[in-house]
Amino acid sequence: MEWLAERHAFSESKGCVKELADAGITKLPPMFIDPKAKFVDPRPRNLTVPVIDLKHVSTDAVPRAKAVEQVQQACEKFGFFQLVNHGIPASVMDEMLEGVRRFNEQDSEVKKQFYSRDKTRTFSFCSNFGLFSRPEINWKDSIHAIMAPNPSNPEQYPPICRHIMTEYASYVMELGISLLELFSEGLGLQKNYLKEMDCAKGLVLMGHYSPKCPEPELTLGNSSHTDNSFFTILLQDQIGGLQILYENQWFNVLPMPGALLVNIGDLMQASTSPCHPYEVFK
Repeated sequence: MEWLAERHAFSESKGCVKELADAGITKLPPMFIDPKAKFVDPRPRNLTVPVIDLKHVSTDAVPRAKAVEQVQQACEKFGFFQLVNHGIPASVMDEMLEGVRRFNEQDSEVKKQFYSRDKTRTFSFCSNFGLFSRPEINWKDSIHAIMAPNPSNPEQYPPICRHIMTEYASYVMELGISLLELFSEGLGLQKNYLKEMDCAKGLVLMGHYSPKCPEPELTLGNSSHTDNSFFTILLQDQIGGLQILYENQWFNVLPMPGALLVNIGDLMQASTSPCHPYEVFK
């Protein structure tokens, strides 16, 4: 089939959208054209998702109880919430975003050393991990790094972003444990319940990069999807562009300076349902 041949050729060349953008193309290759893109509302309404302040949550019972209640309500109603005073320095967050940019904007031959669609590798890079499994592909390049449970030799990460990846991951692991405690308490369980289920063992870092597109009205940077991870901590740049489906309508989620966006993920329901007589997080 022609469409499959085009994708195989792209993959075998270790191609990426950054290369296409740098080449100055004026028309999108057919495989990037997504018929659903024309149905996307270019100016959807904005949605304010709950903002949860973690200041003093680990040391004071009053703000902790408030945070547990807010997490419970946010998970029931939205499946998303934003975190402030989460403990990750703004400088580390900014440098993590910069590290993703640096990796993608370096010489193509250097990037191709890490090119792979094998997500079991410690670090891999490609355009569209779902190149052969999804009907549509996006205008983006991605990195995928396994940070836990078995931290690898740092030498296996790219030198250009190695230090910040390991530093950022250490902060995220600590924050993840704190969130699991709040989730557990929101479910009426002991705070270590989800942690003792080994829910805090794994950590995968993904970074997406979308350069300027010649025909942005014909494609998407990321197609609509549900997140099947246990939960996801999203670090957004301040440009925005993230939308969530709420009450059958798409809304923009405006980024807050210094905040992190949390998506509780599909597996939260699967993981919590058997251990509680009713589902708190739906």
